[in-house]
Amino acid sequence: MRLATWNVNSVRSRVDRVLAFCESAEIDVLAMQETKVSDEKFPRDRFVDAGYQIITYGRDQWNGVAVASRVGADEVERGFPGMPGWPDPSVPEPRALGVTCAGVRVWSLYVPNGREVDDPHYTYKLGWLAALRDAAAGWLADDPQAAIALVGDWNVALLDTDVWDPAFFAGRTHVTEPERAALRAFDAAGYTEITRVHVPAEHTYTYWDYQQLRFPRGEGMRIDLAYVSPALVGKVTGVSIERAERKGKGPSDHVPVVLDIDPAAGG
Repeated sequence: MRLATWNVNSVRSRVDRVLAFCESAEIDVLAMQETKVSDEKFPRDRFVDAGYQIITYGRDQWNGVAVASRVGADEVERGFPGMPGWPDPSVPEPRALGVTCAGVRVWSLYVPNGREVDDPHYTYKLGWLAALRDAAAGWLADDPQAAIALVGDWNVALLDTDVWDPAFFAGRTHVTEPERAALRAFDAAGYTEITRVHVPAEHTYTYWDYQQLRFPRGEGMRIDLAYVSPALVGKVTGVSIERAERKGKGPSDHVPVVLDIDPAAGG
């Protein structure tokens, strides 16, 4: 199975490009983030015509996640237990979607940005990650053999080499120790960030801002990640970061990250 995660930054604006990539890369499951569209206005017919089941979770022009699968889409869950909301903590935003695809529990995740360190949204981000970690730990406690992939735009650069210039980011979100500690908590819960296992190279990015010619200057960030459960670690046989998708006409500011999963691998 080929599983890809991609912050598409408006699926209606980029549906042609997204589907062309899915066809050329032979993607079986695509987890999308920042779809920026309500469920009613999602271009689902385009995905259905391409042979995918499409599960969406969106309310308006902000946030939004989706999963497109041609290998089944079962046990749909919109939001995870304990997921906080913004600005009303009791009303979750459409940022997490769980779908089981060919036996793999795929979560498409769009972690809050955090805005500024002194902004309430930063506190919301940390709380959101903590709640996800608690839920993810619970899933493994319930079933240690569960095949789980937590994929998406995590909006945290775990290492200094995951940003083009650590000095530029000093005092800003995405690189603070509390954010990085929130990601390390997933390792402590039993998950492995599998993209770095297969693509360990420093200064390998998945996102380049549209401003200041960041892409041609090589000024990016590595923030699109995949945390997998122990049962999946040995079954992920390869990972690719599709940098070419940042080129050309009308790209997203993120690129797809692709996981090759072989159910027969890893013993």
